[in-house]
Amino acid sequence: MRALLVANPSATTTTAAGRDVIAHALASEVKLEVVATRYRGHAAELAARASTEGVDLVVVLGGDGTVNEALNGLLVDGPGDRVPALGVVPGGSANVFARALGAARDPLEATHQLLEALAAGRSRTVGLGRADERWFSFNAGLGWDADVISAMEHARDKGREATPARYVATSIRRWTTARARPPSLRVEIPGRDPVEDVKLALVSNTDPWTYLGGRAVRTNPGCSFDTGLGLFGLRSLGLPTIGRIVRQILSEDGFGQLDSVLRDDDVSALRIVSEEPVNLQVDGDHLGRRSDVEFLAVPGALRVVV
Repeated sequence: MRALLVANPSATTTTAAGRDVIAHALASEVKLEVVATRYRGHAAELAARASTEGVDLVVVLGGDGTVNEALNGLLVDGPGDRVPALGVVPGGSANVFARALGAARDPLEATHQLLEALAAGRSRTVGLGRADERWFSFNAGLGWDADVISAMEHARDKGREATPARYVATSIRRWTTARARPPSLRVEIPGRDPVEDVKLALVSNTDPWTYLGGRAVRTNPGCSFDTGLGLFGLRSLGLPTIGRIVRQILSEDGFGQLDSVLRDDDVSALRIVSEEPVNLQVDGDHLGRRSDVEFLAVPGALRVVV
């Protein structure tokens, strides 16, 4: 079996020594090439090349951003039998996709799980989401959520660590701004009446869609890799509403229901439109400002080794 290990040396919990140990373990079972990413978009280029060269497996050692790049490279021409399988060894801070697949949080333990799956010939196909041209594995968002991602990326560019405390503080600051000048989003789902004046829209591909430290954040408990997309929209950013929502989404059962929330755990397609461009994030990666985004659920899009 030919395999490519795509390692992000800048990922939060990845070290050169750890990468070498993981590469050595994988090389004992597969014919392995190891490449460290050097710039944004490099993982996508490497995965696309692996797909055209007939590589059987692409293993990503990095965070969710590197995983997203890799799956976009693998699927640059769409799903198909010739697309290599994906393996993930968590090396970032949240590692949402890896954890949703059941991977251990420790990179060495996750590598051992991956080797066991390879030995047993074990894999599964997962559904993915698309936001216009961009594939995503666990979540996309428009509005306040994406504002936070944009601010966090700016902080990381200045060398500040992406800690849970910084996420909370940034979320509060961006909420204050969003509440004072909220966007007005229109959510369109085929076969239904459009919903106007939505202040925040999250589109999930699994549950949970993110973590606050070790605590799962669960807006759409019925969403999974085997269903359609989960929609979570807020009609109000008022403090009482936000307080009730935060308590629910951090609970073990996840969010229930509030009148000010628009929610569906199994949507095949939707479109979100805004008169003024708003920030868009996909798998925790800020993609800039958009005024019109179409989302699509794609069942069985990618084979993953787990």
